[in-house]
Amino acid sequence: MLDLKITGGTIVDGTGAPAFTGDIGVKDGRIAVVGKVADPAQRTIDAAGATVTPGFIDIHTHYDGQAVWDSALAPSSWHGVTSIMMGNCGVGFAPLRPGDADRLVKLMEGVEEIPGTVLYEGLDWRWESFADYLNRLEEMPHAINVAAQIPHDPVRLYVMGDRAAAQQPATEADVAAMKAIVRDALKAGAFGFSTGRTDTHRTSDGKDTPACIADMQEVTGLASVLKGLPYRILSAVSDFDMFKGLERFEPEFDVLEAMARAAGRPMTLTTLERLGNPDQWNHVKRRVEKARAAL
Repeated sequence: MLDLKITGGTIVDGTGAPAFTGDIGVKDGRIAVVGKVADPAQRTIDAAGATVTPGFIDIHTHYDGQAVWDSALAPSSWHGVTSIMMGNCGVGFAPLRPGDADRLVKLMEGVEEIPGTVLYEGLDWRWESFADYLNRLEEMPHAINVAAQIPHDPVRLYVMGDRAAAQQPATEADVAAMKAIVRDALKAGAFGFSTGRTDTHRTSDGKDTPACIADMQEVTGLASVLKGLPYRILSAVSDFDMFKGLERFEPEFDVLEAMARAAGRPMTLTTLERLGNPDQWNHVKRRVEKARAAL
């Protein structure tokens, strides 16, 4: 006896194979059979006219605030997404330096256009460390799976304060302190580390993001914390200064490649195509392929 049988749906199984009409049998929380299912089930769903797919994984979201107050995580959960990754672009709400809540709201509001009034109303700020933030998320059951990266900007603000907000370079002591925070966050359950390196991101009051000018010493130092850790990733968004030509693209990609090598872990990049440079994504693809071939 199956626990659940889904019958007559158009099945897209995620392997790249053509869609087909069939049934799915579920037993003990796992898919037991796909195809023509004759076995009886405690519950049967007629999926004729519907598409049946695996759950989608959205690796780039900004639910960092909403996850604190919304168990449904809509609209993602409405559209077949069963797992989300947040903490992208180097922005988020932990760690929280005492007194810096306003800075983090303006950062998220400016970068992701999430209204500050919503964030002020919904966030209770009952955390300081990233581990505290994860514990706060655990207090609310969510309809879908949630993974969080530790974002660069709050880490930089936590350690450097006004110097970070003014985009000043980090000292060796600053980098050491930031590495300790990232290490503790990864041990607590952070899925990875993210940074943002684009001049299109601004705070809601028009300032550059704190980490957008981080130098090679800082970003490779932070990335190195991931070395040897399983199931952790780096993520970065950069515009690569492509409006200023390839002479700016190559050095910027060198920085990101150095981060990946320092981490010894996979890295995700944002590929861009702009009206002023519609071939930009191809330059990113070329360098990614070159870096992979050199492994």
